[in-house]
Amino acid sequence: MHRVRLAVKENRLASTVISESDYLPAIETNGQGWVVEIDGQVVAFAVGNKTNGNIWALFVDPAHESRGYGRLLHNEMIKWLKGQGVGTLWLTTEPGTRAERFYEKAGWLRVGTTTKGEVRFEKN
Repeated sequence: MHRVRLAVKENRLASTVISESDYLPAIETNGQGWVVEIDGQVVAFAVGNKTNGNIWALFVDPAHESRGYGRLLHNEMIKWLKGQGVGTLWLTTEPGTRAERFYEKAGWLRVGTTTKGEVRFEKN
């Protein structure tokens, strides 16, 4: 998953704040994770936090974009979080990116901008 996270062209990690060791607690303690694998290699993944409703990650390897993997993972993650009783879901993303357009098309509501300049979306 971290390989995919580091490969993306937009919403890139600006630092090493998130490391490989952050994935297990995000998946096993705070929420759930999903992957798309091809030939045993992760090409897309999503992680949702059931304790605070945050979409922690949704990324597709650039070599595997435009195949519906992001939409598939998004829908499964939202369904699972709602099934866990999470009310409002939220996420942040860089403005002017394909991710921003993806979430708008998926019905997320833009609710503001963070102090870092990211767009904040929510979904009920």
